[in-house]
Amino acid sequence: MAEVRDFNSYARKVNNIEDNEGSSAKTTSYQEKIRSHKLKVFFRTVVIIVIAVIAVAAIYISWRDKEYTEATITVDAVITGGSDSKVVSLNGYVIQYSKDGVSCINSNGQQVWNQTYEMQNPIAHTCASVIAIGDYNGHNIYVSNTSGSMGTVDTNLPIRDFCVSSQGVVAAVLDGTDVTWIYLYDSTGNTLANFKTTMKDSGYPVSISLSPNAELLCVSYLYPEDGSLKTSVAFFNFGSVGQNSIDNYASGYDYPGVVVPYVQFMNGSTAFAVSDDRIMFYTGDQKPVSQAENLFGAEEIRSIYFNDSYVGLVFANNTEDGEYRLLVYNTSGSLVLTTYFDFNYSEIIFGEKQIIIYNDDECIIKDLSGHDKYVGTFTESVRLVVPTNYRNRFTLVTAASIETMNLKQ
Repeated sequence: MAEVRDFNSYARKVNNIEDNEGSSAKTTSYQEKIRSHKLKVFFRTVVIIVIAVIAVAAIYISWRDKEYTEATITVDAVITGGSDSKVVSLNGYVIQYSKDGVSCINSNGQQVWNQTYEMQNPIAHTCASVIAIGDYNGHNIYVSNTSGSMGTVDTNLPIRDFCVSSQGVVAAVLDGTDVTWIYLYDSTGNTLANFKTTMKDSGYPVSISLSPNAELLCVSYLYPEDGSLKTSVAFFNFGSVGQNSIDNYASGYDYPGVVVPYVQFMNGSTAFAVSDDRIMFYTGDQKPVSQAENLFGAEEIRSIYFNDSYVGLVFANNTEDGEYRLLVYNTSGSLVLTTYFDFNYSEIIFGEKQIIIYNDDECIIKDLSGHDKYVGTFTESVRLVVPTNYRNRFTLVTAASIETMNLKQ
């Protein structure tokens, strides 16, 4: 028989063991409750997230596919001098220009500034909030922003082409006696750079474009080669990188047997060129390289439109799909949309995820899926449509007024 010499001590040990076993059981039960609670919270969170995602997706799809069936027009301001002038949008302002001068009007119809000149056929080019107005075969280019005049460039030679950057730097193709010159000026007319071109050596510059920061210049040269025509698209760098290159040459690409009459920067690192059978994209903010090339055959391009994110090419279509076909490319050169429409357009604008196609009397607003968001007519002849920060609100400019068009379901 076992002997217990110290019962109290033994009893305490037994009690401690029982207490520990009970405590362990309680601990295990508590941990199971915690795990069970955590699982319930997890599953509840997952369900809430799934419901939220479904709800957001449903709201987005509803918003994306929303169609507007009517438009309300309110007159914001009365303007004058609109019947014999051309109009362009400049960073939320309306620019009116004619043979006699140019004026800037805000959304309230108030004239911010004006400038007089005399031109036979004024041509306007814009970049961000800067506009340059010149005359083919003229000598003067007037540079302004939304605040007023920045200066006047006197080229001293007949102007054949020009463009402008966001700082007011102007690049101009000028007709010399034996050579064609390309000059870069600041907004007050000071010469920044120049180089000459000849048909024999480099070809004739048929199109030019400055990057928004004026560091890169793209030139399309056309010249004969072995009885046919050849185009060279060249990039010149006027920043620190180009200072170490001969004539600031950065990069270039040749296109034998191809005419490239149009080059354009979309933004600081993307440019595109359009020929008679293809569109080419280039990327790089120092030495642009060829990124993509898309052939479209012998079809004639009717119009080219672009913003900093998209390029649109319009072709005659004449099928049951529509009278015109619009191809939209992104900055990578990928075709993102082919869509059709049926009326004679005067302008196409790329807004925020929207495409606005219009003429004096009617308009179509599409999303980037080609879905028609709104189809309607204007009550008065409209010369300019300007998108606003709201997808369903647009500024309209007529010969006599500035109006707001609100779209409704």
